[in-house]
Amino acid sequence: MMAQRTPRTRLVVSGLAVAMAALLAACSSTSKTASSGSESPAGSAAASASSAAASSPASGGSSTGGGSYVIGVSNTIAGNGWREEMICSIKAQALVSGQVKKVVVISKNGGPTDQIQDLQNLISQGVNAIIVNPSDPEKLNSVLEAAVKKGIVVVAVDQAVTAPDVYLAANNQEEYGKLGAEWLAKALNGKGDVLYMRGAQGAPADIARDQGFRSVMAQYPGIKFKEVYTGWDFTKAAALATQELTAHHYDGIWTSGTDYTVVNAFKTLGKTPIPVVGADNNGFVAQLLAGQPGAAVTNPAAVGAVGLDIALDVLQGKSVPKQTLLTPEVWDLATAKDKLQTYHFPNLPPTWPSQVEIKPWTTYTPQQLIACKGPGE
Repeated sequence: MMAQRTPRTRLVVSGLAVAMAALLAACSSTSKTASSGSESPAGSAAASASSAAASSPASGGSSTGGGSYVIGVSNTIAGNGWREEMICSIKAQALVSGQVKKVVVISKNGGPTDQIQDLQNLISQGVNAIIVNPSDPEKLNSVLEAAVKKGIVVVAVDQAVTAPDVYLAANNQEEYGKLGAEWLAKALNGKGDVLYMRGAQGAPADIARDQGFRSVMAQYPGIKFKEVYTGWDFTKAAALATQELTAHHYDGIWTSGTDYTVVNAFKTLGKTPIPVVGADNNGFVAQLLAGQPGAAVTNPAAVGAVGLDIALDVLQGKSVPKQTLLTPEVWDLATAKDKLQTYHFPNLPPTWPSQVEIKPWTTYTPQQLIACKGPGE
């Protein structure tokens, strides 16, 4: 029933390095507001190759640069292209920093209870800093504050926690929801039925995106929307889209990054495409270039490396803001065709988050990101 508005790698080197090098050359910037990417399951050779490096409980080694810091990484969505690139960006930046001896990665599927145990594991291993992509905004606070009390620097990346002593490096998720909703509302001339496809229920990024989405929809009484959760799973999103498009008429779809399989559902059903908002995933970018009505809102996975850079600065006694938010951009065919062309690479997987660097924080090469090797590996 339609609801009224009411108050979320080791990568394959072969064949990818050239495209990635071109991408890095095209998107270099010195601005501290950057963007791109999406929370997207891999489902590709790149993500499959990454699992051995990023999904195992621990990885790391000695730095040839003589680094002394041990960095812990806690992630709770494994086998996910966006998260795998996030981890690879941390490893690559740790490698080139010359300050890190070892990166210990715990990456597996789980909720807050599992993540608390993983964080306790990292603390017991004597890490100097923890980069955490949190599964909940509040339930991790006690263990994160316990880490801080032991002198461990904690940086949440991608999603926020409410613990006051934890640093944050994130794409502005509320703005992500807001910008995509504004684009869609204008595309629909302020009226119509929208399928609102959220991410993972309870995840901080999903909550923030929802706040942004609803703040815009409150201004458009002519728009109704139905809310569904995809869990940031492309397969589930495709199934939900097929089900909903079969049962109801929709004028537009907002997705929390599960975009290109939703567009594919139109082809499966033989339906005329309608405007779709997604992220700058490689597959969705290709669809927009081919004429699919819609827009990509950027959300870079390289924010993981930003978190590492912040942690290293704090460890060296530098003054760092508690929050570093990256501003998303909106790319559509009418206003940003050049960026869509720049960030589309036919040889990369459809789930690949396009922006692989965020200047001035990241200094690794594309080959180092693709290799997904931390110090000593």
